[in-house]
Amino acid sequence: MALPRPTSDITFSQATVRVHPTLPTVRTTSSPLPDAKTLYKRKIFQHRKTPPLHFSMGGRLSSWPANASAQAVLQNRKPCSTTDKTGARDKPALTVSKPRYLEQLENYLRKELLLLDMKKDNSEELKLQPYREIFEFFIEDFKTYKPLLSSIKNAYEVTLAHFREKIRSLEPLKAMLVNVSEDCNEKILAIRAEERYEIKMLKKEKINLLKLIDKKNEEKISLQTQVTKLRKTLAEEYLHFLNERDARRILVADLNELRYQREDMSLAQCPDVWGEDPVKLTLALKMARQDLTRTQKELNTMKANFGDVVPRRDFEMEEKKNKELFEMVESLRSDFEEIRKEYDTLLQVHMTIVRDRDEFSRDLQEIQRTSTPRPDWSKCEDVISGGQERWQFLSQGKSSDQLVDVLLEEIGSGLLRERETFQGLGSTEDIPEFLRSGGFVRNKKLSKKEVVDIIKDVWKERMAEEQEKEKTSTLAQFFLDYLKKRFGDASAMDWSYTIFENVKLFHSSEVMKQFHDVLTGKADENVYLGQRELASYLLKELTNSDSQNEGNLTPDQFSMVLKNAFPLKTDEQIQELLELAKVQLEGIPRDIHYRLLFVEDELGASGPFIHKLWEQAENEKKAYLLDLEIELGPNRAAETTPERLRHALTSIDPSLDEQTLDNYLSQAFQTPIAELEPEHSQRQDVLLTHLRAGAIKRMGPRELEPAS
Repeated sequence: MALPRPTSDITFSQATVRVHPTLPTVRTTSSPLPDAKTLYKRKIFQHRKTPPLHFSMGGRLSSWPANASAQAVLQNRKPCSTTDKTGARDKPALTVSKPRYLEQLENYLRKELLLLDMKKDNSEELKLQPYREIFEFFIEDFKTYKPLLSSIKNAYEVTLAHFREKIRSLEPLKAMLVNVSEDCNEKILAIRAEERYEIKMLKKEKINLLKLIDKKNEEKISLQTQVTKLRKTLAEEYLHFLNERDARRILVADLNELRYQREDMSLAQCPDVWGEDPVKLTLALKMARQDLTRTQKELNTMKANFGDVVPRRDFEMEEKKNKELFEMVESLRSDFEEIRKEYDTLLQVHMTIVRDRDEFSRDLQEIQRTSTPRPDWSKCEDVISGGQERWQFLSQGKSSDQLVDVLLEEIGSGLLRERETFQGLGSTEDIPEFLRSGGFVRNKKLSKKEVVDIIKDVWKERMAEEQEKEKTSTLAQFFLDYLKKRFGDASAMDWSYTIFENVKLFHSSEVMKQFHDVLTGKADENVYLGQRELASYLLKELTNSDSQNEGNLTPDQFSMVLKNAFPLKTDEQIQELLELAKVQLEGIPRDIHYRLLFVEDELGASGPFIHKLWEQAENEKKAYLLDLEIELGPNRAAETTPERLRHALTSIDPSLDEQTLDNYLSQAFQTPIAELEPEHSQRQDVLLTHLRAGAIKRMGPRELEPAS
């Protein structure tokens, strides 16, 4: 290895520069010479000759720009200064090329990087070594900046060492994580194997039980056949014993007759035995024989007259059978009449359906001729987050209109998450209180579940307030007070705007849509409270009927509770609720676990049974309002007074109490009952709209009008 060449001194502008043949540096005369270690590090540049260095005026190194080779460089220029005191720009003093020292450093770096093996695991750390050496060259050559550059290098080295230790400490955690993941997978596989084994055993048990049931059914049929045979044999034995009894009686009568005759003969042969008068005995015998002859004639006459007469017990049995057959015939006749009426009705329905089918067929042809092709909804799989699986879950069982709503919600939710602020609507009186803000409000970026949880808590507080005292504020005012109480006055408006934007967007959520309709005045809050009270009332009735408090009721008990809880519902409605409860609890045999019917999902949506209960209540409400509309008259634009509306309500629902009637009147006229004047009037259609938006229901059956 060649030793470094001796250095040469160059004096320029009262500055002595010590130049190494391979690594150009600039030092003052007071700077020490490079030591042996430094010279050894620079051995790679010994074979190259270095041209004379270019200096700026004043003895400083040239500030050559790295991005422009062989460009003119302005010399003798202070940092951050482009003009002199007179405003004139500095003129270029000297034109230089790229420094030789820079080229040597770049060549050294490039060569070292090419020599590295980048396939090793620690290739990144090896790649840093050439850069460390280049940086050490700078530190050793520029003594003036050596402390600063050394501190920078030490800071980076300490940080790299820290991160190496941290990575080294995390390596066991990575291995532990892999082991835990493998253990979890093994447990999951074991659980699945146990489940498969249990399902297999349950299926075998099911098959055995089905076989046992078939065997029991066969035994039951065999026993029924034996019972039928035994009954037939018993009847035959009964008739046989009856005949034996009659024959025995006849035989006893014959024996008595023979004994009497023998006694008469013995008396006739020995008249002195008794010491009686023979004439008297002869006369008695003659009278007895006459009585016997008369009795025999009467017996023969009765046999001739009643020989073909049926015995009373047979007559009673036949009469009983005749009565049963007559009742059966009457039942069959009534069933036949019902079936005939149903047939006539079905025939009319069939004719109506045929006409409707023809009309629909014509409409379908017209629509097919004029309508556009059905959109390919599968294209949405690549747009919706979650891919094909989530889109199939969202689009299952939905119409095109509902799918459009789903797309709007997905797009709107994405845009809503990107927004950081909302523009306030203002502070005027026409703006709802919970939205009165003139500036920008922050978007809290809540999830659907968080919004639903807050809405549930608002309704819970609202119902608690209603139970404690009479409501004195609207839901909008209460909503703002709730947010201020829970989140503070400063951020209440942020939460209000965020929740309102979410409920305005997600109309597919049952809880959000109801809350939005009540906040905006489209529905009365009593509608929501009425639905909750209806479900709570039914759950309370079912719990009271569950004597063992196990949560189970038989179908008959469940149906009976529904009839007692809702006496105005028809048998078809009760049966519809019962069937829907069985469908919702599919897989649970025999008894009905009624508490599962009232369970809500994580977004507050109720099950099909509760929805059907609310749907029936809504249909009953519509029918009730239709009766009221018919009672008020066909003129919907006519003015209606409170007295007339009161009379119409009591006519269609005589069971209404005064307090409920006053509530209906106040809701219809949108005026407190204390302020409602008799001369006050309102259009009939407006009154019906107000009642339709509120909670109204029939309190009792409508009495039949007396026949004229």
